[in-house]
Amino acid sequence: MLRSLSFLLLMMFAATGLQAGERPSIGTAAASYVTLAREEIFDGVIEAVHQSTVAAQTSGRVIDVLFDVDDYVTRDDILIQLRDTEQRARLTGAESGLKEARARHAQVRDDLRRKQKLYKEQAISKSELERAEAALKTAAAAVDAAQAQIDEAREQLEHTVIRAPYSGIVVERLIEAGESVQPGMPLMTGLSLEKLRVSTQVPERLVETVRSWRTARVLLPDPAAVPVQVDGITVSPRADRVAHTFEVRVPLPDATPGLYPGMSIKVAVTTGEVQRLLIPATAIVHRSEVTGVYVIRGEEVFFRQVRVGRTYGDDRREVLAGLAEGEQVALDPVQAAIVLKGQQAGSRQ
Repeated sequence: MLRSLSFLLLMMFAATGLQAGERPSIGTAAASYVTLAREEIFDGVIEAVHQSTVAAQTSGRVIDVLFDVDDYVTRDDILIQLRDTEQRARLTGAESGLKEARARHAQVRDDLRRKQKLYKEQAISKSELERAEAALKTAAAAVDAAQAQIDEAREQLEHTVIRAPYSGIVVERLIEAGESVQPGMPLMTGLSLEKLRVSTQVPERLVETVRSWRTARVLLPDPAAVPVQVDGITVSPRADRVAHTFEVRVPLPDATPGLYPGMSIKVAVTTGEVQRLLIPATAIVHRSEVTGVYVIRGEEVFFRQVRVGRTYGDDRREVLAGLAEGEQVALDPVQAAIVLKGQQAGSRQ
């Protein structure tokens, strides 16, 4: 049996381009303590930053409702069309009033010019000239007032076409075609999925620490997804009177996939710093229910069972027990296992 094992090891060494008795080089990395963020994990809820109810700004009857619940709309899309007969009539009347005011202004202006000439010729008194100047100012004010009426009428006409204030999804429809609306009446509610945030509650014992660090990680529902690191969280200046907690809002990157308003989610809020013993994740091996690493000490290789914790980034894993700072672990466990078997076979011969 020993001969068979030795022959197998020789074949493995040959496959890696090594001669019998020659040890393959093994890349190593040292277990080292790294300063990381200390975190507290809380339950949070996804919220839409842009969520609003569109209300009527003029009176009228609904002609058409172009979108319904769960429809996606883009900014400035027409949501609802109101009958605009009254508003158009008001605009036409205001335009006629402006024409009349301008004609009156031109007449008064010409009269003033005539009286200015007569005054220079001392054909009229100064009081008559002043009355002509005052009449021109009144006529100019009438033109401004008529223009303001046009602006108001035009705005009321524009309000008969109700548009989406931003891109998003319709979540509630509060009106039907044929109904009459009045200013301030809610018509449709929508929200945007492009800008989301997480709202969570932090106990008052941690609020000052959280406010000083202002960083958090959003733990996405997919376990394989990388948590979202967020800087610049917002902490409410007022506590809840009953729960004695402070609301913390964590903004999410635009268009974060797989998240919708109302979903529950975990948030890891930074509350300080802590030292963690880390090693490369590639050094860790799993044998049935045993997790371990290959420790390199001089020319010898040992298999060491360890207890691991969280993964940091894409390539580092926390070691909770089984390793000491500075110990060297093999970066290629397969190659380390070959060397270890060679050592064991040599010790039995």
